[in-house]
Amino acid sequence: MKTKILKILESTNDFVSGEELSKRLGVSRTAIWKNINSLRNDGCMISSVTNRGYRLEKIPDLLDGDIISCALDTSVIGKKIEILKTVDSTNEEIKRRAAKGEPSGLIIAAEEQTKGKGRLGKSWDGHKGGLFFTALIRPELSPSDISSITLAAGYGVCLAIREYTGLDARIKWPNDVIIGNKKVVGILTEIAAQSDMLDYAAIGIGINVNNRSFSGEIKDKATSLYIELGEEINRNDLFRCVIGHLDRVISSFIVSMSIDDITSFTELCATIGRRVSVQRGGRLIEGKATGISPLGELIIADDSGNEYTINSGEVTVQGIY
Repeated sequence: MKTKILKILESTNDFVSGEELSKRLGVSRTAIWKNINSLRNDGCMISSVTNRGYRLEKIPDLLDGDIISCALDTSVIGKKIEILKTVDSTNEEIKRRAAKGEPSGLIIAAEEQTKGKGRLGKSWDGHKGGLFFTALIRPELSPSDISSITLAAGYGVCLAIREYTGLDARIKWPNDVIIGNKKVVGILTEIAAQSDMLDYAAIGIGINVNNRSFSGEIKDKATSLYIELGEEINRNDLFRCVIGHLDRVISSFIVSMSIDDITSFTELCATIGRRVSVQRGGRLIEGKATGISPLGELIIADDSGNEYTINSGEVTVQGIY
């Protein structure tokens, strides 16, 4: 009911009477009044004037599962969305739910993470202003096919940011998203599997959305959509856009990475054409990133013309954090 009232108030800059809300929603004026007060307790600024009704002045920057789900049409991802006020890590929460048999499609998001996780055991700054969530999927894949999910996640988020903001977001192989040379999205995919079959994948995504600044070691390495645009982003609308792209792209990539998929990914991959280095088998490989293989591996040509395919590891890209 709160969501329905909010959507009506959002649709106009004028006052809406309690009587009109009551008629449109088929509830008593007392019920309207109680839900208005509840919205105010949630942080919504709603003014009221006798004989005129209610007017929405401002919506707080809070995630709302009902608002996100509204008009969301996906095949798997986002069929169920839960928003938590705080959590240790959305990845850890999804893994706990998966262990209890939660089906594919669940998304857990949080306003704050106390122990956010990044790649290679690094932490991810999970303070308010960002968008932190993990999606649970149970595709019928072998553990070796996890790279397709990883690539798809980065590609899907990149497409969503480009569509919603118009910013020139690009992928740093395999799945980080950058704007300019600074990181705006981090992705960590964790799996549980039997010897030959994936049990589930937890796709953890952190997007710097309305963050005003960064400190410490990431001060000069990270950016946010707010910093790049100079204006606040509606996180609920952005979230809906991201979920839609993730559902479509992941469904496509895990069935079979087509030539078109690889071409599209490559076009948005800032790593391609750059000088890179990576540790593999105790040795340092340096060269130029020349492309993406049919398996989603990064292709590197060294200075002697030798070609290598890299499917994991921390790749350092010259000029990109």
